[in-house]
Amino acid sequence: MPVPDLTTIVKAYDVRGLVPQQLDATIARALGAAFAEVVAVVQEAPAVVIGHDMRESSPPLSAAFAEGVRSRGIDTIEIGLASTDALYFASGALDLPGAMFTASHNPAAYNGIKLTRRGARPVGAETGLTQIRERAEELLGNPQSAPAPPEQGSAQAKDLLTAYGQFLRGLVDLRASRPLKVVIDAANGMAGLTAPAVLGTAAGLGALPLEIVPLYFELDGSFPNHEANPLDPKNLIDLQRAVVAHGADLGLAFDGDADRCFVVDERGAAVSASAITALVAVREIAKEVAAGVPADQVRIVHNVISSRAVTEFITRAGAAPVRTRVGHSFIKAEMAAHGAVFGGEHSAHYYFRDFWFADTGMLAAMHVLAALGEQSGPLSDLVAEYSPYVSSGELNSTVTDAAGITERVAQWAGAQGFGRDTLDGLTVWHRGGESDPMWWFNLRSSNTEPLLRLNVEAADAATMERVRDTVLSMISA
Repeated sequence: MPVPDLTTIVKAYDVRGLVPQQLDATIARALGAAFAEVVAVVQEAPAVVIGHDMRESSPPLSAAFAEGVRSRGIDTIEIGLASTDALYFASGALDLPGAMFTASHNPAAYNGIKLTRRGARPVGAETGLTQIRERAEELLGNPQSAPAPPEQGSAQAKDLLTAYGQFLRGLVDLRASRPLKVVIDAANGMAGLTAPAVLGTAAGLGALPLEIVPLYFELDGSFPNHEANPLDPKNLIDLQRAVVAHGADLGLAFDGDADRCFVVDERGAAVSASAITALVAVREIAKEVAAGVPADQVRIVHNVISSRAVTEFITRAGAAPVRTRVGHSFIKAEMAAHGAVFGGEHSAHYYFRDFWFADTGMLAAMHVLAALGEQSGPLSDLVAEYSPYVSSGELNSTVTDAAGITERVAQWAGAQGFGRDTLDGLTVWHRGGESDPMWWFNLRSSNTEPLLRLNVEAADAATMERVRDTVLSMISA
């Protein structure tokens, strides 16, 4: 039998593909066996914890993966329906490797797997995912290559939803908040399960001073109302309208597996992820200082396309910013290396040391609710402080020679005397002065498409537009 090629679905950070054309029960079973061999056995883990989202294909795929794990003599603990951050909680709290079946914000026809080592540490291409793929391919091509374990692993079901809610409530206390009305758009994804468990009374944790207006809380992996991808502005429209219609204090939008959270203010305006990063960073720094940690020993991680305001607020609070590449594996690695208390990136992933350095949109949402509830003004006033600059958003250009174009822009920047670095793509900056406004931009190649991604930020709209148009003209020349 020829060895199957799984490179089309095993990506740099996770597994993602069409069901059943690219990912089916047979492949999931092989990946489960390979994960047990490469991660669980090596880490001497007695079990693997497994969760899944609300997609129709998730239960059978996760069950097949669990069979593969048990075939290697490793037990499985299946937590059933879960958000990705609830799976991270399970992996961290139980100190076990984990697997979450979800395709996050992708359309209904897709599914995938997010894998962790013990303690919710990520599994990526450089930390075992490539080995898992290669071993799964070997098992699919030659099933007899599998060693017979001394005995099959056992299966156990465990409900951790209440424990997950209790844990998050222990990190941010919302009981003293002023009453807030919040619209939550779950997009028919897993926030429909986890939001009531954390912010409501579904898990029996007691009422918070929150009036929740639910939007699309019904779990439905066909996403009948809109895509579960709040990064696309069209998927925020229903939330924005609902916030205004209900006179709510704010709105929260989650993606399909509820590990990312987007925020809308009382006017229905989207709040930038950088503003949320800065706001949460200031709160986490203050918490560390209150606990007796000197501010200059506190580290906050952010990526290269975060607003300049993020570093300004971190340094103003006396802490140290750590700048890294875009992507959760880089954020998590830098957080672990520096013992950082918090990390944020433009895609609305927010990472917390107290959550095993993993990302959780729900915990970030709780920080926003707490910050708003501690003062009397509207959210728009609160976040305006953290959004002093004007951003272009991410602009994508289809190109045939990304490296050549980037080099041309770099030479132009050098000839003009602008600052630049190549930590992730090309970042160029001009610090500015009283009559010469600040600006910076980052130009990065896509890892999967022939695209150049441009992000520009400046002290004012006119400067941002001038720099944006200058760089775009060089890209299209």
